[in-house]
This record gives sequence, C-alpha cells and structure tokens, in this order.
Amino acid sequence: MARYVFYRETLIDYREHFWTFVGSFIGIGLIGFINSEHFSAFDNLFLIGSFGASSVLVYGLINSPLAQPRNLIGGHLICALVGVSVHRLIPGELWLSSALAVSLSIVLMQATKTLHPPGGATALIANIGSEKIRNLGFLYVFNPVLSGVIILLLVALVFNNITSRRSYPRNKDWYKLWKRKYRQK
Repeated sequence: MARYVFYRETLIDYREHFWTFVGSFIGIGLIGFINSEHFSAFDNLFLIGSFGASSVLVYGLINSPLAQPRNLIGGHLICALVGVSVHRLIPGELWLSSALAVSLSIVLMQATKTLHPPGGATALIANIGSEKIRNLGFLYVFNPVLSGVIILLLVALVFNNITSRRSYPRNKDWYKLWKRKYRQK
C-alpha cells in the first residue's frame, strides 16, 4: 500500500506542468511587462510578492477552492482594503499594524468565503512595502492589486482551459447562470 501511494504521489504529469508553467509565466510576465513600460525596474510597484503565491494556486492547484475566481479577487481586494485602512489608523507601529492587518484580513476572508492565502501577504505589503507603495493609499487596492488579479484571472481562464484535461474555474455553473440571464433579455 505504501509503495502504491508513494508511486502515485511521485508520478510526473508533464502536460500539466507545462500548462502550469505557461500560465504562470504569461500571468506574472504580463503584469511586469505592462508596468515596466511606465516605471523603472526599481520603481515597478505593480508586481507585488503575493501575486507569486496566487500564481501557485491559480495555475498549479486550479481545482482548489482557494484558487477560484471569487477567492482570488475577493481575497486580494478585502486584504488590500484592510491593509491600507489599518496602516492609516496605526501608521507608527509597524509590528502592530502588520499583525492587525493580517489577522483582520483572515477573519474577513473567512466571513465572506473568499479565503485566498496570498491575500494575507497583500495586507502585509500595504504595511511593510516601500514608501512608494504605502504612499499609494487606497489606490493600492485598484492598482496594483485589482489590476494584477484581473490579469492573473484572465490568463488563468485562457491557459487553464486550453486543453480538455484542465478546467478552470472548478464550478462553471456561474457561467451557465450568467449566460441564461442575459440571453433572456
């Protein structure tokens, strides 16, 4: 039994890894490229660390509830709002604002059913990021966070559905409902 489990866990699916690589490369690359046209590499504020972790989920664990569009977008937006708000309320105590932003973000993501672990980093970055990031204030929520997650989502919708073996999002009932609603009008 142990040999079977160990064997199954070590099988490599080259096609799956290929599409994971392509999706994450295009998603992160596109965010970086779009913003590199407007900022030097040092000033490129729009490629935040939490997008790397989101890429692991939306391109590598596409069936995870944590990787679904609601979680990707909702989790990052909630956390960005909380992160900026807490930093504005407690600007002088980095340890306190950081801990409070991450903790409140987790609870709000749980309450809204938008849990997306990289969102915690988005809240933290709003507090510990460079001065330029902190100076964005609530603009941080829209750009880089919202613009970045929309790019990641659009790329995931394309590359996670290119083959019949991959399907994203996991539950496509939302699309059927949307299609039915707007087709009737």
